[in-house]
Amino acid sequence: MSEPRGTYLTFPEGRLHVHVAGDPEAPPVVLLSGAGVDNALLSWRRLIPVLAADHFVLAPDWPKQGKSRPWQGRATHERMLRCVTDVLDHFGLGSAALVGLSQGGALALATAIEHPGRVDRLVALAPAGILAFPPVVHQLLWLTAKLPLLNRTLPGALLRTRAQVAAFARRALFAGPVPDFDEIVDEIVEEVRASGAGSSDWQNGSIGPFRMRVDLRPRLPEITCPVLLVQGDKDIGVPQARTRAAAALIPGARYELLEGVGHWSNRQCPERVNALVSAFLAPDDEQTTSRRR
Repeated sequence: MSEPRGTYLTFPEGRLHVHVAGDPEAPPVVLLSGAGVDNALLSWRRLIPVLAADHFVLAPDWPKQGKSRPWQGRATHERMLRCVTDVLDHFGLGSAALVGLSQGGALALATAIEHPGRVDRLVALAPAGILAFPPVVHQLLWLTAKLPLLNRTLPGALLRTRAQVAAFARRALFAGPVPDFDEIVDEIVEEVRASGAGSSDWQNGSIGPFRMRVDLRPRLPEITCPVLLVQGDKDIGVPQARTRAAAALIPGARYELLEGVGHWSNRQCPERVNALVSAFLAPDDEQTTSRRR
């Protein structure tokens, strides 16, 4: 596909880069990528041109990912939430549909909770923010999040070569054939070289010493917009039972399980995911379109 055009939003911490595609007068949708070794194009390269045919598509690189670097200070949960509303504000949008993967799925859900009037529809792929771990596992994860040696240096050492990146992608991100696997590996290698392979500030900050600091489950019943949750049945990062339980907490939410699919469903089987997202975002008689200021 041709690369979408880009623009920057300038803040005291740095510049937030946003990929832009489609007609500005069309219904808007914001695409929110995952954590760690990811960026907007890595996650949404196959979805952007599909949605751009009928939508105004905005895909921000999270702080410290893609072209949103350098970025000063920590990209906390609160700051990342503000990035979503900053994008809406910059483009004069009262509201938009949100599509998020993993970390992006958690922040899409959190935006719908904290700013319900700004989210028209929501699709979350294997969302974070709905997980809990047994005590010993939790403490080990918290320790990993606290120590740069474990959350940055070691992952960087384990992903130094293209072969290591390919092995990681097959093991952690996918669960079957991927049509453009070599291209994806090249994209991951480029992102690793630019910013390392560590976990994100959001990931590290989401876990406390005894419980998750970001646990959206108690507030999921507050979400009022139409919601679609999509989950791969072979995902080793977000268990399907967690996503199904989260869907049950959201009034009227729809849950779709993709068989033979891992965590990165939007890159493993883009045609299936694109079709689900496109159909869910398609206007109908009950959908409220963009509320522009």
